[in-house]
Amino acid sequence: MIRVVKREIAIEKELRSKIEWACTFSNCVPKIKNGNLRMVEKSNIAYVEPHCVVIKDKFFLFFNEHEYFYIGSLANKYPLSKLRDFISGD
Repeated sequence: MIRVVKREIAIEKELRSKIEWACTFSNCVPKIKNGNLRMVEKSNIAYVEPHCVVIKDKFFLFFNEHEYFYIGSLANKYPLSKLRDFISGD
């Protein structure tokens, strides 16, 4: 039987502060859910689930140590420097 092990990955302080900083200009509070590392036991297969952040009813995905974020799915990739524009663009 295949067993999947799930371990929570804490969001880095620097990434959290960038997200919160971008939200301060729009007077909103992000809802952050930490990502996970999923590993198939007794194999070398692993998957990193991104950190999920809901800001103004929009779904954003973030990875630690990446300079990009995603909106809705991993198909929509944008530089982290543009996060403020997407939040205030509503």
